[in-house]
Amino acid sequence: NMNEVIASRANEIITGVKVGKFPVHPNDHVNAGQSSNDVIPSALNIAATTAVSESLLPALGKLQKALSVKASEFAGVKKIGRTHLQDAVPMTLGQEFSAYARQIENGADRIKSVKGRLLELPLGGTAVGTGINSHPDFSKKIILSLIDSTNIPFRTAGNYFEAQSAQDSSVEMSGALKTIAVALYKIANDIRWLASGPRCGIGEINLPALQPGSSIMPGKVNPVVPEMVMQTAVQVMGNDTVITMGGKAGNFQLNTMLPVIAYNLLQSITILSNAMNVFADKCIAGVTANREKCALNIEQSLSLAAVLVPRIGYDKASEIAREAYETGETIRQTALRRKVIDESDWDSLF
Repeated sequence: NMNEVIASRANEIITGVKVGKFPVHPNDHVNAGQSSNDVIPSALNIAATTAVSESLLPALGKLQKALSVKASEFAGVKKIGRTHLQDAVPMTLGQEFSAYARQIENGADRIKSVKGRLLELPLGGTAVGTGINSHPDFSKKIILSLIDSTNIPFRTAGNYFEAQSAQDSSVEMSGALKTIAVALYKIANDIRWLASGPRCGIGEINLPALQPGSSIMPGKVNPVVPEMVMQTAVQVMGNDTVITMGGKAGNFQLNTMLPVIAYNLLQSITILSNAMNVFADKCIAGVTANREKCALNIEQSLSLAAVLVPRIGYDKASEIAREAYETGETIRQTALRRKVIDESDWDSLF
């Protein structure tokens, strides 16, 4: 009840008495031309847009840059690709990280495209969207004041009735946040697996050691930051479900689920921003490549038979892969032993 708080404070300043409704009345003066039905959805849009502008987009930019730096740093590190959790054809670690950077870049683009619809404010629609009891210049003047104080280009809603009865823009923003959460989960989980081991796992990258990982196993270091990011991601996915349910629960000219929509939307923006900043600073920036393990994995992979297909055909390449598997040899060793290719030809394939 901000109208009552402001009126009380105004009267205290004027008369020295905190209580009462004179000379400033909470409804007739402070609340003139306003309703919680247009103020609360406007406040939600203002808060969400401000948080997106000041926290989320800078965090996305920081993480995207950190991943791009690693993509460049690892451009020459050859490694084995993986599909269906099985060895695939070779690629570079830089290419793998470039995919992560692009996911985050796409996430920022999605946020920017949705953000514009949060700029529409229903201020001036009052109770149901007709603008009853509101001065005709109220919306224009208050929005100009908001632009001046926030440097964000808010505008009057194109349709007060839609802006007050529906929360589609919040649902849409939550969907964009969920998409980022899905991308972050995939990236963090990949990085966790790529660093698994350090000796008995994939072990193609090394993560910064932030804390002892076990009270019973000395020297164990856990991927705590990627796991924090994954937990943040599932929380945001859950928040999106709540916002979706809240968005569809509006009846006629008002959505009474605004508080839970606001709570979850603002929490999603906040925790995603925090998680991405920590992910960039405390994890990605310190990732190093285990070049020896990357090279060894390529050499040991049976999928290298694929590079022989243009030279000797699919069936013969399959025979070599099967024989290498049965004998424990590498594809290179089997191919050279069977004289289907010589050492210089093999090297030229890579």
